Amino acid sequence: MNVINEELKKDILQVIQEGIPFESEPFKSLAEKVGISQEEFIDHLKNLKEEKIIRQISPIYDTKVLGYDSSLVAFKSQKDKINETAKIINEHPGVSHNYERNNEFNIWFTLAVPPDSTIGLDKTVEILAKKSGVEDYAILRSVKVYKIGVKLNFKGKSDEKEKVEKREYKPKPLSSTDKEIIRITQEDLPLVERPFEGYAKELGISEQELLEKLKQFKEQKIMRRFAAILFHRKAGFKANGMAVWNVPEERVDEVGYTLSSYKAVSHCYTRTVNEKWKYNLFSMIHGTSKEEVEQIAKKMSEETGIKDYTILYSTVEFKKQRIKYFTEDIYNWEKENEKYLAQP
Repeated sequence: MNVINEELKKDILQVIQEGIPFESEPFKSLAEKVGISQEEFIDHLKNLKEEKIIRQISPIYDTKVLGYDSSLVAFKSQKDKINETAKIINEHPGVSHNYERNNEFNIWFTLAVPPDSTIGLDKTVEILAKKSGVEDYAILRSVKVYKIGVKLNFKGKSDEKEKVEKREYKPKPLSSTDKEIIRITQEDLPLVERPFEGYAKELGISEQELLEKLKQFKEQKIMRRFAAILFHRKAGFKANGMAVWNVPEERVDEVGYTLSSYKAVSHCYTRTVNEKWKYNLFSMIHGTSKEEVEQIAKKMSEETGIKDYTILYSTVEFKKQRIKYFTEDIYNWEKENEKYLAQP
């Protein structure tokens, strides 16, 4: 195993999070940025994956733009049934993240269903609630996204600011070829000199055609970026907290863009509220410690004047993996579980 110094490790992790260039030899360009050879760069990536610092390198497709219906869901489970409930939730192929958090709503997960789902998202949540016997639940749909995308900041201060691109989330019509390209390329990128070559062969198209298509997906916002996702704790960011804010409706945009400008914030969006949940603005803060997360949240509160907020911390990670788009898995789950809708 090649030994890597801390400064070079940070440089590699920073560039691999920024994005993979759509070139025949993408790692060559990234290696040049950090001043090493392509062979060394690939070897270091392999080591960082073995060390569980890099989780996956793949395209991050936009669930909503693909036409999927998605939401954050909060379950209130009896404490002695949390693990059982989490297992039931995890069995759904459209669940990408599932955590226990320090709140009376103690299980939080993200769920997505395809545009032609036979059941739909609300009924899917109803089935999961019935199967697990939870006491209550809340469906918290996103209303407006200000920022989305984890890029841990290795080269600056935690409270630094950055410019945030405004995004539109409108479903795009996709051809059968588009769906097949998305299905094939959503896997973990091979760590070889020409990683796109194998995908192109499987698709029966040239490597250049595939690269052009991936560029189009990025330009059309179908793909947010093609980059590495890290294991936060192993990368040195040992704490993350979802700060939730009760913001007056007339100030939501102003506060949303302010919070999303912090580099320590990976996700920031407004969500629906109801009689069970009053916080309408969510911001995920990453830090090297819980104290740092709380200091950043305090600074945000002082800057915006919003005092009514709380921070939800993950105590257990039950599931964290990419949804596999345009496969049969979700439809098969729906066929197997639609019987629960007939139950009282």
